[in-house]
Amino acid sequence: MTATVAVPRWAFVILAGFAGWAVLVLLLVPGMRWFFRRRIKLVLHQIGARLNIELPSFTLTRRQILIDRLFHDHKVQAAAAAHAVVSNETLGDVWRRIDRYAREIVPSFNAYVYYRVGYALARAAARALYRVRIGFVDEAALARVDPKSTIVFVINHRSNMDYVLVAFLAAERTTLSFAVGEWARIWPLQQLIRAMGAYFVRRSSGDPLYRTVLSRYVQMASEAGVTQAVFPEGGLTVDGRLRPPKFGLLDYMLKTFDEREEDGRRDLVFIPVGLNYDRVLEDRSQLLKLHPDASRPGRLHGLGITAGFFLHNLSQILRGGRHRFGYACVNFGTPFSVRAYARDRGLHFPALSDAERRTEVGIIATRLMDAIGSVIPVLPVSLVASILARDPARALSELELKAAAHASISELEAAGAHIYIPRHDQDYAFGVGLRMLTLRRIVLEEDGLFRPAPEQIETLNYYANAISHLGGNRADPVMASPKK
Repeated sequence: MTATVAVPRWAFVILAGFAGWAVLVLLLVPGMRWFFRRRIKLVLHQIGARLNIELPSFTLTRRQILIDRLFHDHKVQAAAAAHAVVSNETLGDVWRRIDRYAREIVPSFNAYVYYRVGYALARAAARALYRVRIGFVDEAALARVDPKSTIVFVINHRSNMDYVLVAFLAAERTTLSFAVGEWARIWPLQQLIRAMGAYFVRRSSGDPLYRTVLSRYVQMASEAGVTQAVFPEGGLTVDGRLRPPKFGLLDYMLKTFDEREEDGRRDLVFIPVGLNYDRVLEDRSQLLKLHPDASRPGRLHGLGITAGFFLHNLSQILRGGRHRFGYACVNFGTPFSVRAYARDRGLHFPALSDAERRTEVGIIATRLMDAIGSVIPVLPVSLVASILARDPARALSELELKAAAHASISELEAAGAHIYIPRHDQDYAFGVGLRMLTLRRIVLEEDGLFRPAPEQIETLNYYANAISHLGGNRADPVMASPKK
């Protein structure tokens, strides 16, 4: 005889829920973890064999372990105790803040996401938007860098595409850990960026406790040999010119840097990187910041503009009539060894007072910005824009513009600038620059004469300013003669 047990529906739902939870936790989750760990190990093996990249153990350490190390760091704990006394907060509340800051800052690097997802997306996006080129690379100086050094790429900041472009071009040699602003802390972008090894930075935080936690993470990563990429300007250029450097992250790295070689201490090597684009996606939105009193589109309207931009380009792709946004070029300059610099000047950074260290950091930051500026590539649009910007009220023929372009190229080369000449054809480079400016209606053509559109003078200057610091742009276009 079979007995039947009846249970209420609500009890059955609860039991079924517990059974599903048990299956998920005990079977599916461990299986998924095993699968992804196997894929990650396979990726690490492949990149190690194909690219000869050795990832630092710090990068591969589990995120929770890094958070715990940062939380229990003796300097962070000392700062917490001091802050609790000064602010009258309980130590438990301060510790909770530190834990929140640590979880906000520390990335969760995933090699599979970096090389199989992030790299593929970066390559596809960069190549879809631009003709991507590497121009100048100081190969001889790079070859002399001690492979055990901590490398930091210092980059000028023209566009949010900078992250994509540099990560894509550097992926064949190393992984990069970027310092990313709060703009990227939105779902699901935040999760992807963190999995790519980037760490988030509150650019304008005045909280000394937060700065202590951030500085200790940056120092731990630097001491462990994590390759980093920073933008010393601290934000996108507004008018196209290089901005004065901000010292925050550089100061964090240098504060505890010990130039001595005992105990396997690493050298800290800065590599200047110069970026330029024939078209910057954010050019007009950045130029709006020059007029703080001008009305700006709201967030919803801004999203509408962005959606319209992408839909317009998508329709051009489908019709086969879309052109990429010109050239994007990256130059890698001569490495700057902090160990050699400190020895030459007789410096020991940990022994310096705050005022002395800030002075030295300021000197280094200025030298790095000069080095970055010297390797910013001259691209076709910047070249033509710099000529037309000299006298915006004057219309010039194509022959006059071409003659001025040849003369400007000669002067820039004499000044040591790095000029990217597509197809090694100066006439073609000039044609690319002029065509892009006329297609965007920044430059108008009337009866065979070219002149800047009056309402687009700021945009024209934006592209001319990208190379204004290089010199070689002072010749009168009418008086210039063609290069022989």
